[in-house]
Order: sequence, then structure tokens, then C-alpha cells
Amino acid sequence: MATFTGSDDLRGAEFSDVSLRGARFVRSSLSGVVMRGVEIDGADIDSPWLLEDDGSLYVNGVNVAPLIDAELNRRFPGRELRHAADPAGLRDAWDRLQEAWAATMQRVARMPPGTEDISVDGEWTFAQTLRHLVMATDKWLRGAVLGIDKPYHPAGEPNAEYGTDGLDLSVFQKTMPSYDEVLEVRAGRVAMVRDFIAGTTAEQLQATHPAPDEPRFTVTTLDCLHVILHEEWEHHRFAVRDLDAIEAKALHAGEQDG
Repeated sequence: MATFTGSDDLRGAEFSDVSLRGARFVRSSLSGVVMRGVEIDGADIDSPWLLEDDGSLYVNGVNVAPLIDAELNRRFPGRELRHAADPAGLRDAWDRLQEAWAATMQRVARMPPGTEDISVDGEWTFAQTLRHLVMATDKWLRGAVLGIDKPYHPAGEPNAEYGTDGLDLSVFQKTMPSYDEVLEVRAGRVAMVRDFIAGTTAEQLQATHPAPDEPRFTVTTLDCLHVILHEEWEHHRFAVRDLDAIEAKALHAGEQDG
């Protein structure tokens, strides 16, 4: 099986009469790719940033990006509030988001012990997902907005795959914290965001701060909260997707045993 990595530049490459069946593209740019007369039945595309940047994805001449956005809003009520721009809207957005997370946490609690540590197809486990959201809150609220000098909790999970600019990786634990520890830290960060939004004003939302990944640029408090909301909703979607896969696999195994 051929493997292409970052050292391989395939920009402008042309594939004609070839089979890419079962190929996997991870952290790869497919922007502007043109496909004609292709068989894509069963293809699985995940692009978390497509819908945040008013992006487009054309299938048979139809821009399906708005349709995908609408469907995700239907599946995850409250997601449509992630672009709220005033304190009241942000409070509602955070409450609805945490209602969704609470239901998912209860789902995990009802599943077999150890479910929180199962990785599906190499993705983060449920526990790791919660740890990453701790890191995201620390980065964009404690660090960027509140200006705390050492904002990161060691139980956080940095997303090293997408770059760690501005992160001191030595801060984070080298060993896995217990799930109970993760839940405790996560609950504290959820309350922190809730309390911050409850006390903010429209004027404070427009305050500017150095961007955590590139201090030459500035971001507003509202920008930072929007990043947190985006991270929360996308990782909730990933978590639900993987929990569905875990349950489906268990059901299939039960049927096989039966």
C-alpha cells in the first residue's frame, strides 16, 4: 500500500482511471480538488471548518454545505446558537450546549465500564475528548481573554496533530489522569465559561487580546468564545459518532455470539 506524507507534494496531481478505493486522507488539504465521473458511494468526509468559514462543497453542481449545516443543527439542537454575538445569546448558547453534553455524559455512564477509554479508528477516546476541551478553554479563556500567565491544567489534552503554537507541552501530564479526575476538571471549566459569560457585557465582548497562536494578531473576547463554542460542538459531534460506533460494534458482537 502506497503511503504519502507531508514530504510528498501532490498539488496539481492528476489521477485518471485509477482506484482510490479504501484510501484514507488525514490532515490533508483537498481544497479545490475537482472530481469528474467518480464513484463516491460510501465515501466519508469530515471537514469541521467547512461550515465555519462559509465554505462550499459542490456535489453534482449543488453546494451541499448549507444543507449539511442545517442537518447538523437538526441533529444537535442548540448548535445553531454557536454564533451568538451578545451576552444573552451566549448564555443561551452555552446552556443549550451543556444540555447536549449532559445527555451524552449520562449515555456514557450507562454504557459498560471502560467505554470512556475506547478509541474508535484511532480517534480520541471520550475521556481524551473531555481533556482536549479543558485545554481549549484554558487556551482561549484563561490564556487569551483573562491573560493568566500559566493557564493550562496538566490534565488537558493538546491537539499536537494540528500544531501546538503557544503551548508548552511539558505542562501536560505524561500519564493518563483518571476519568473521575477528568470529570472534575472538566466540570470546573464548564462552570468557568458559564460564570464568565454571565458577567460579561457587550462592550467587554469587543475587547481585543493577542491571538494565542500568533500574538502579532489580535482577537476579540467574542472571537475566543466562538472558538470555544466551535470546539465544543465539533467534539461533541465526534463523541456521539464514536459512541454510536461502539454501541453498533457491541450489538454486532452480541448477535454473532447469539
